[in-house]
Amino acid sequence: MKKLTYGMVGGGPGSFIGDAHRKSINIDGMATLVAGCFSRTPEKCRQTGAELGIDPDRCYASFEEMAKAEAARPDGIDFVVVVTPNVSHYPVCKAFLEAGINVSCDKPLCLTVEEGEALVKLAKEKNLLFLVTYTYMGHVTAKHIRKFIADGKLGKIRTVQAEYPQGWLAYEGEWGGKQGEWRCDPKQSGGVNCLGDLGTHVENAVSRMTGLKIKRVLARMDKLVPGRVLDDNDMVLVEYEGGAVGTYWTSQVAIGHDNDLRVRIYGENGSILWKQEECEKVIMISRDGTIVERHRGNGGIEDCAAAYGRLPSGHTEGWLESMGNLYKSFITCVAAKKEGKPYEIDYPTVEDGLEGVKFVHACLKSNEQGSVWVDL
Repeated sequence: MKKLTYGMVGGGPGSFIGDAHRKSINIDGMATLVAGCFSRTPEKCRQTGAELGIDPDRCYASFEEMAKAEAARPDGIDFVVVVTPNVSHYPVCKAFLEAGINVSCDKPLCLTVEEGEALVKLAKEKNLLFLVTYTYMGHVTAKHIRKFIADGKLGKIRTVQAEYPQGWLAYEGEWGGKQGEWRCDPKQSGGVNCLGDLGTHVENAVSRMTGLKIKRVLARMDKLVPGRVLDDNDMVLVEYEGGAVGTYWTSQVAIGHDNDLRVRIYGENGSILWKQEECEKVIMISRDGTIVERHRGNGGIEDCAAAYGRLPSGHTEGWLESMGNLYKSFITCVAAKKEGKPYEIDYPTVEDGLEGVKFVHACLKSNEQGSVWVDL
């Protein structure tokens, strides 16, 4: 496959997520960063461009300028990576879609359902590919669960328990540095903090693993730390189409938890237990009580999931590799589409991103009305 080129919006000095996306793409060496609008501050943009070896002529003062210029170049970028605060996701993605450029955007997709629906429509009209980087769904074990359940091996799902606790914003007067400050700022995060940051991961993880679609939610969104204006602890009851039920908990005030996304799925034929911090394994419990622990890199993993493994068993793969797997699939699809060849999407799409936005807004509505059931 010919190596593709990409650009980035955001990811300037001090950006954790921008650097993570670049490293994840570099794992397979399938695309080269050649352009960017890395910061709203021109000096910082040029500084980042110089550090990354980008041609100064392709370090742009605005994302609008970048989209138009790259679309006009005969060697313009094949896709753009959007790693800005939530509030700018929609205008940035919209600009590049309108310019005919494929998009990868960090979650959540955007701030409103209307914005999400507009991006879905635009991507379809322009026939462009759109990745939303729900990172954890790139794990081999997560893909194994998805295939196992899709094949009907777990039987009818009865209930799901999922949680994502962190403790990094647990203290009054502490805002988590640059990463925490914008998440806690309604002007940049869109009126939701914890549920937008963590709850969208929970919603997507359950959706992609199980195939379940949410029918309605009942949410309580708390501000537990004094001084907070947005939620830092959320509890959601979920009812799915088909009758299954679930509970979601997300928190940024759970002292002792680092990045503890967990999903427990209970079906008529058994149970599946998965923990992101121990992503090399998945626990599978059969109907007769037999407990099997399947490890990435061994023969018990579904073939379509095992294909994403990079190292032998016992040589741990983690967060960067998981995001790298999403990009491996996305870039493969972009390349195949560019050459007029068939391709199979195996990554969270703009439609998945829209479902996350719908989930958040249904929870906000439920909470505002005193924690009542709200249909999606």
